[in-house]
Amino acid sequence: MNRMAIATALWLLPASVGAQWLNLRTPGIPRTADGKANLTAPVPRTADGKPDLSGLWHPEANPYRFDVIQDLKDEVIFRPEAEAIFLNRVADFRREDPVTHCLPGGPLEDFTGGAAQLYRIIQSPAVMAIIYESGFHRQIFIDGRELPKDPNPTWMGYSVGHWEGDTLVVESAGFNDRTWLDRVGHPHSEDLRVTERFQRVDFGHMRFQITYTDPKMLTKPLSIPLAVNYAPDTDLLETVCNENERDTGHLAGKANKGVPVSSAVLDRYTGKYEFRQGPAGTESFFPRTPTVTLTKGQLYLNDLPLIPQTETKFDSTAATIEFSVDAKGAATHFILSAAEGDARYDRKP
Repeated sequence: MNRMAIATALWLLPASVGAQWLNLRTPGIPRTADGKANLTAPVPRTADGKPDLSGLWHPEANPYRFDVIQDLKDEVIFRPEAEAIFLNRVADFRREDPVTHCLPGGPLEDFTGGAAQLYRIIQSPAVMAIIYESGFHRQIFIDGRELPKDPNPTWMGYSVGHWEGDTLVVESAGFNDRTWLDRVGHPHSEDLRVTERFQRVDFGHMRFQITYTDPKMLTKPLSIPLAVNYAPDTDLLETVCNENERDTGHLAGKANKGVPVSSAVLDRYTGKYEFRQGPAGTESFFPRTPTVTLTKGQLYLNDLPLIPQTETKFDSTAATIEFSVDAKGAATHFILSAAEGDARYDRKP
């Protein structure tokens, strides 16, 4: 690039950044005496007295987007056929993850707002629209219509809603089975039905709960709560995923089954661990107190199979985990290495 081109690019940069409106004060919202958004102000309401959910929202960081199973008692929530699909995806390093192929996230998008985790709700008496920063959108019809009886499966499904007091209840169905429930690869079928509950508790805070019901993949409904916060004085950015699969054929290979490690060695690592330190956001991959178990010679971190690369280093397809042991051979802690950095988890007594 020549000097003139560089100068031109630098001259244009401030105008481009300013045009994104990221620092523009949101008009018409309640504010405190110091000019900040008053997030504890009363719930705004529409002309018919219903809570107005309109606005820009940001779900709190949570580990469920990565893995919907965060409680060990729910390990049996998936049927054997679903578990088999999940384990195949893990062994295949999640190669067919639709999100990494620039495809819609489906119910995962509904839950978290997509990878960017920011979305705008636009509300009218008959229909609501949700615009995700990741580039996708949904329509929720609240005009009394029912879900289609035999829908043509789509990525984002079909949604209808109704009010139960001050809570908006949304029912969705008609998803294709190409999307995943989370990033680690838990599956769903085309029989999946999703129920969402939106409750705005004050101006800046909303309680959200999503429930998955899928008789072909789940033994019972799976419900997950999530806190969602209003995002004032900013705006959505255009996000474009540039789908390019020209090199997909070069990625073919055998599933990673790891190296053989004896059960006696693997058993050293079992137990409960607790997050000690690491960069912000790393602890959201797993609960703060994950459990390592050994089942039929396979080591698991919660429900994620750990694939041995050496006797101490394991791959979970989303992060590398390396255990440390003391002089007696007992595990003391493990280091989780992910894109955000390294996090340490100490073994609990």
